[in-house]
Amino acid sequence: MPIFDVFWESEEALGFPVQEPQKQFVRYSDFREDPLLNALGTPSGKIEIYSINIEKMQYDDCPPHPTWMEPIERLGGPTTKYPLHIASNHPIYRLHSQLCGTKLREKYAIGDREPCWINPKDAKARGLKEGDIARAFNDRGQILVGIKITDVIRPGVIRINEGGWYDPLNPREAKTLCRYGDVNNLTTGIATSKLAQANCGQTAMVEIEKFKGTIPSVNIFNEPHKAG
Repeated sequence: MPIFDVFWESEEALGFPVQEPQKQFVRYSDFREDPLLNALGTPSGKIEIYSINIEKMQYDDCPPHPTWMEPIERLGGPTTKYPLHIASNHPIYRLHSQLCGTKLREKYAIGDREPCWINPKDAKARGLKEGDIARAFNDRGQILVGIKITDVIRPGVIRINEGGWYDPLNPREAKTLCRYGDVNNLTTGIATSKLAQANCGQTAMVEIEKFKGTIPSVNIFNEPHKAG
């Protein structure tokens, strides 16, 4: 294998050149030119907005056509209790929870916690400063996070990446404080619908405040105590 710098400057690094047909690509162009000979893989062979098959399932949370359905909570929702929406993005320096327990964490952790991006307006309203340790909470749970103030994220939204390791302060206590910042303590555990069963990790509202009292140390990355 060549060293990286040599490879990066070589023609091989360019990969596969984009040909003219790819530059002029139109999705479903064959279907548009001849819908009969180039039928799609749907029951009707056409683009379907209404699904007869889904209609037959009679799911109360999955209509057979695109429909607005009020989520259990959302920013500006009619029954929303907490003011901030969580964007639980995929992290850059790990694969979900994998590699959270490695030195890569030093690249992003703030105060040894999962970082929480927050808009300057929301931070100012809560007396939060860059690097503060804060408690994010709702009726489902509570976690500690390290504050990163940035206007990259819009007001009314905070970002806490998914995949942080769970570090309960009192493991036998319901809704105990997670010392490191596992956002799953705050997100919902329901599926998107009976049909999809997809993740609802982006449907969550919270409040955040500067942590009061003695800040507990993170323990999840330490080796277990050995008996004897």
